[in-house]
Amino acid sequence: MLFFLRDIGNYPPDVVIAYVIGLLLAVLIGMTVHEFAHNYVGDLMGDPNPRRLGKLTLNPMAHIYWPGFLMFVIIGFGILGTAPIAAHRMRNPRYGYLAAVAAGPVSNLIVAIIAAIVFRIVVGVFDLQGTGILSLLLIVINQIIFWNLVLFVFNFLPFFPLDGWYIALALLPAREAIWWERNAQNSQFVFMALLLLSFVAPINILSMLIGEPVNFLWRLLIG
Repeated sequence: MLFFLRDIGNYPPDVVIAYVIGLLLAVLIGMTVHEFAHNYVGDLMGDPNPRRLGKLTLNPMAHIYWPGFLMFVIIGFGILGTAPIAAHRMRNPRYGYLAAVAAGPVSNLIVAIIAAIVFRIVVGVFDLQGTGILSLLLIVINQIIFWNLVLFVFNFLPFFPLDGWYIALALLPAREAIWWERNAQNSQFVFMALLLLSFVAPINILSMLIGEPVNFLWRLLIG
């Protein structure tokens, strides 16, 4: 968030506050819905842990991972929440786990779509001028759209331990899945290298992998 605040520091105070509120709401809503979706579908697929551990709730306190959340606030990246699901506890370990894992990022896309509908309604109904309350509200809604799209695209990246890696594992044929699983640590090394390079390299590959799809979807949703 510190980098985010630096980028908007020259805006009027009310706009900065709207951006910060929008970012915090977007991350909190996105994390909560994401982890709830993992747990809810995991429960449907037969994993007893989400229900036993009280994870079938939209209370963010049940899902938040505080070290990762604080890390996100400081540097803009972190593991926001956790979901105690596992393939071996499900009725169909392969496809049950695939559904539970994919439910997380897909739920973020759904949140972005719902927020975009609200955005379009507000823009279509009201004549917005300057930085009044409705304009500030649009900033908040826009942040919810944008950051949930970021969570959607980011979590589909095929790097361990992101959701996309597990989705690929479930979809691959047996021989390729064995190779994929054996190289999980190498995949994680690549991911960490891309993450570190995003802070120092002149060309931010990770940002390109996330930014282009996010911007395309964002333009598509808000018009």
